[in-house]
Formats: sequence, structure tokens, C-alpha cells
Amino acid sequence: MTIAIPTPRQHSHLAEGPWPRWIDSDPTVEADGRVENTQIRRPLSMEADPIDVSAQGAITFGPFRLFPTQRLLLEGEKTVHLGSRAFDILISLVERPGELVTKDELMARVWPGTFVEQGNLAVQVAALRRALGEGEMGNRYLANIPGRGYRFVAPVSVSQRSQTAAMLPAQIARLHNLPAPITQLVGRTEIISILSKQLAGHRLLTIVGTGGIGKTSVALAIAEGLISQYADGVWLIDLASIDDPDLVPGALASVLGLAPCSENQLPYLAAALREKQALLVLDNCEHLIGAAAALAKEVLRGAPGVQILTTSREPMQVEGERIHRLASLASPVASNGLTAAEALTFPAVQLFIESAATTLDGLKFGDAEAATVAAICRKLDGIPLAIKLAAAQVEVLGLREIAARLDNRIPLLTRGGRGALPRHATITATLDWSYNLLTELERAVFRRLGVFAGDFAPEEARAIAADGAFVASEVDDSIASLISKSLVAANLGGGAVR
Repeated sequence: MTIAIPTPRQHSHLAEGPWPRWIDSDPTVEADGRVENTQIRRPLSMEADPIDVSAQGAITFGPFRLFPTQRLLLEGEKTVHLGSRAFDILISLVERPGELVTKDELMARVWPGTFVEQGNLAVQVAALRRALGEGEMGNRYLANIPGRGYRFVAPVSVSQRSQTAAMLPAQIARLHNLPAPITQLVGRTEIISILSKQLAGHRLLTIVGTGGIGKTSVALAIAEGLISQYADGVWLIDLASIDDPDLVPGALASVLGLAPCSENQLPYLAAALREKQALLVLDNCEHLIGAAAALAKEVLRGAPGVQILTTSREPMQVEGERIHRLASLASPVASNGLTAAEALTFPAVQLFIESAATTLDGLKFGDAEAATVAAICRKLDGIPLAIKLAAAQVEVLGLREIAARLDNRIPLLTRGGRGALPRHATITATLDWSYNLLTELERAVFRRLGVFAGDFAPEEARAIAADGAFVASEVDDSIASLISKSLVAANLGGGAVR
């Protein structure tokens, strides 16, 4: 079996355009089965013409409101968390209400540039049905046409974007400065949902992980899904470009539009936020960890309605902090007979193939290539940035040469995108960013640990790293710090630490 990778198709107009303001609608069902939106007076039948939402603000069906360009689905006032592929399926069906959308059309839309087994489509449709609560209390939204495709069978209504401002309910008018997502996030749907729920019960949540693991992407996805929960907005404060810790309070003040304050900056910010209900996203905190922690501590104490989501390569170590160490993307284990369809069920392989398809037209990914791609993803430890950098080399080196170079530890991951942050341009730059934040003792221990190609036990580390200059306790403390700073991973499986 071979899976062909053609040139990616252009996305529908539903996924384009500026982010819309949020709107509400009030559809009513007529006696003849038509649905009428009383706000725009446009009746829609069960088999309506295709919906062009370039001039629309929202699509309503049942208790749901869909904002395609925002990639947001609300059930009442609650955000419904959907994976990117399930969301694309929903958009594809809703934009052609009552019309058969074939499996081939859906697969081309949902997996742009990749043709996969139809079983993957069935899995995503099942996930969409669960999210919509289909079957509960007689609700029915999707109809399966055996062997052909699916129809969206629920009545829908649309609202004009030009009427959004007048129709916008005050209770869900939200502000934010989050960037529009450029690419789909692969393999993170479950953890985004889990962390969104955790944030509801913890005022400070820190996403920790090694460089290139995807901390910022996950945090932005969480924040975007929670916009409706905060009356005073969701605000991103990116600390990556700031070198001076004294400038951290000013960065928050600038984002919030507050007048500068030269003295007592932290109490000033806490006072300004005291009556607010907002989410602050402090991104890339590791090089300013002390200043970021002080800011978070002051805001948490002085502004009870504010919650903070941070990303860093090490924890804040602030009272009340909830820490989540972000895992890498899952890769297939080494096995004989791995098929392309099986490999594509793993997010690391999905990301590699999708990334390679953006630079190489007509890439073929079949059973013969499955084991090689799986091996590449394993060797890269499932780190998204490393996977993307390796995928960018496929058009030059091919899959087998990439795998061989990784085996021989030949420098490979050196071609980053022009728009990438300097520390994300290459894996070396990413590692340098973290290495330069270490103490001299931590750097020495880290270099000595480089002799291990895989897992190692604490006593093995002491034997390698401890000498006349360092005692065993200093090595242990340094390793603990390297783990905290996401440069060494601890495996607690089987009751023994490795």
C-alpha cells in the first residue's frame, strides 16, 4: 500500500479572514421544518445553499454556535474542545448543510497534502459526534451515507458579520491579544483539554519542558479556548525579547495599556488588576525566572480575579503553582511490519509527514517508508521542533539519509524557518539558549553526562561526573537542577530513577 502526498489544497474560506467578534443568535424552528434566524430574517432549509461565511459572523445549530475563522465552538457559554481534525470535519460539513460531503473531500480537507486510510476519518467523526453529544436527548447532527460520506442534517442559521457589534451580548464581549494560529497543532488535543480544566482550579499553571517541545503552542491554544471565561480579557506577555529583568513589569503594563510607573511597579500592577477578571499568559520565562516569579507572586496576592498561565524551561517555584511537564509527541516503537496507516496514528509521524508535505510536492509515504519515518521520530525524541527541522530536509536528503545522519550523530537540524525566533532556528541554538542559563557547575556536569547515549542511573552519573573538583552531593544537586530546567529527563518507571 502507498499513501500519496499531493500538493496541499487551499483551505476553504471558512478558515480564512480576520478573527470575528463573537456573536449570539436566536434561531426559531418554523412549522414547515425551516429554521429562521430572527435577527437577520433569512430562512434556511435542511438542504440550504452552501454557506459563505466571508460575510457571516457565526453559524448556529442546536445549542451550539460555531465561529469558523476563530476556530471556536460554543455550547451556550461553554467552549467545546475539539481536535483540529474534528474541527475541520465540522466546518466542512456545516458549510454545506444537508449536502453529501464525500469521504475523499473530507480527507483532502482534513489531511491537506496527505491521503490516509478511511479508518482515520471514522475515528475523527466519532470524536466529533461525542463532542456534540449526538444521540443524547434525540440530538442528531451527522448522517453517515454508507460507502459515500456524511451529511450535516441539523437545521442551521447564520448571522451577518456586519451585524455582530449590535448583536454582541455584553457578557461574552472579550478582549485578547493572542496571535492567530498559523498551523494546526498536532497531537495536543487531550492535554489542552486537561490543562484547561486544571487552570480552572489553580490560579498559577506553569507548562514546563525542554526547548522546542511546544510549550508556547499549547499555552496559546489553552488561552484561546478560555477567552469566553474572562470578562477582562486574555493577555499574552511574551518575554522572549526582553533581557533585563527590570523590564518585566513594564512589559505587562504595556500590554494592559497602563501608564508607565517608575517606582513600586509590582504593587502598581497588582492594584490596577485588583478588580479584574483576566488571564495573563507569561511566555518564555526561563531567562527571567526570578523577575517573572516576583511578578506572578505579586499579582496573585493583589488581584484575586486574575489567573496566570506561564511557559518556561523550569518552574516558577511560587506558592500555589501547578506544574505540568509537557511530554514529547508519541512515536511508534520499533517493530516489524509497521504500516503507513498504523504509523500515522502517532502524532510524531503525523507532524513529520505534514511538515515534509509543505516543502515537497508529491511526497510518497507508504508501508516501505513507515519504519524509517518512525525511527527518525524516535531518534528525535518526539520533539516537535526537531521533527519539523528534520522534515524540512526531506527534499534535499531523503528519508534514509536523514535516518543515517541521525544514527551517526552528523549535524542535521540546522535549517530553521526565516520567521523563527533565533533560539528556534536550529536545535543547536535551542540547546545553547538553555545551556547559557546554567551555572558553571551545572554546565560541567551536563557536559560529562553527554557520554551517555541513553538512560543512566544516578550512581552511574556520580561515577562519571564526580572527581576531585566535584563531590557526589554536588553532582546530585546539579542533576536535580538539570531535570528542573528540562535538560535532563527523569524516568521513574519500575520504581527506580533513571
